[in-house]
Amino acid sequence: MPTGVAMRDAREQLFEAAERVLLTSGPNGLTSRAVTTEAGCAKGVLHRHFADFDEFLAELVRDRIARTEARGATLRENAGTGSVVGNITGALTELFGSVAVAMVGLVTSRDELRARLREATPTGIPLLNEATATLTAYLTAERELGRVRADADVTVLAPTLIGAGHLLFADRTAPPPGPEAVTKVVAAVVGGVVNGGSTAT
Repeated sequence: MPTGVAMRDAREQLFEAAERVLLTSGPNGLTSRAVTTEAGCAKGVLHRHFADFDEFLAELVRDRIARTEARGATLRENAGTGSVVGNITGALTELFGSVAVAMVGLVTSRDELRARLREATPTGIPLLNEATATLTAYLTAERELGRVRADADVTVLAPTLIGAGHLLFADRTAPPPGPEAVTKVVAAVVGGVVNGGSTAT
């Protein structure tokens, strides 16, 4: 990588390389050397942009949290369209079908990384917390539109969906679950509180 490359470009290339290493080698295989080797650049490039490797990992997770929140905003805007079960199924598949499961494993396995992320996420698991908040906002919007029952406790439903989705996708050695399997789980969690035709996928 040329030394004159823009920082944002270098950061994104390093982030993408880290995700590839994470998916193929898991949290234990994610080292600064593995990342720079995967990115095809000198090891000094990473340390030119980040104070240390844990700071790099913290920025990687924060960047992916921002993407999750952006997807959540889109989900919230789609309230009232499609089906509630279908919308949630798509959101969970997009979240956990990506690198999110491996990212959660990374966060839970590194104490220093978790400590740095505590500044923004004082409780719970970073990334999963933000994903839960996006689903809570979506379900709240659907409740306001009357597509989810008025007495539905969205603060319970959202983390239940995230937990179930995480478990469904957790086995990285197996093929990811298909839409039918995800839909079945979503319908089991929210089917009783969705009104009218909003359950159909």
